[in-house]
Amino acid sequence: MRRSEINAAQRAALALLREHRFQLPPWVTWTPADWAAAPEVSAYCRARQMGWDVTDFGSGDFARRGLLLICTRNGLLHTPGEVTYAEKLLVIGEGQVTPLHTHRHKTEDIINRGGGLLTVELATLDPATGTAGTAPVTVLTDGRARTVPAGEAVHLHPGESITLHPGTLHRFYAQPGHGPVLAGEVSAVNDDLTDNHFLDPVGRFPQIEEDEPALHPLWSDLPAPA
Repeated sequence: MRRSEINAAQRAALALLREHRFQLPPWVTWTPADWAAAPEVSAYCRARQMGWDVTDFGSGDFARRGLLLICTRNGLLHTPGEVTYAEKLLVIGEGQVTPLHTHRHKTEDIINRGGGLLTVELATLDPATGTAGTAPVTVLTDGRARTVPAGEAVHLHPGESITLHPGTLHRFYAQPGHGPVLAGEVSAVNDDLTDNHFLDPVGRFPQIEEDEPALHPLWSDLPAPA
């Protein structure tokens, strides 16, 4: 991805957050110089993958296959004394797909915080083959059990949520014609380096072409802790 594309996605995300009056930690709008002036905060966030995360999943087409995330709180997986939860915001464009995947450890709630209609397609991972199974999928949506055929979707209106356990494959996007979605994720500790299982190979963290200065650094741009 080009840095200019990431900067543009961040500007659009901040505009959507202002529209919905959703407030975030002050470091969300920090510049590279601001991060450099706060090395303790930088090290804390970098270690816990907290901050901006923009990906096109290696597609080269962010608008059609991509996702913008902001992780606002998180711990370290399997580390005593760390917090045991994580929270993210997700900005999802109309028809912008996050590919089919599940998580090895993380249980999560995906919440439509505002905007359009969030479509979540579901299947169950067959552990023997590593492929999507054909059995119906049962999930909780705000405490109500719902069963759908494999590959079919649950639609979430603003305020609605879905609970996804390890082994439940999910692919999601903002339904075309209804506008972008501001989504939330509340989960167990998140580790995007080891916990994601995509059905097809993806480039989870893009190579960045630095065609202009960074507006707001990604968490992966921050210096790794010594």
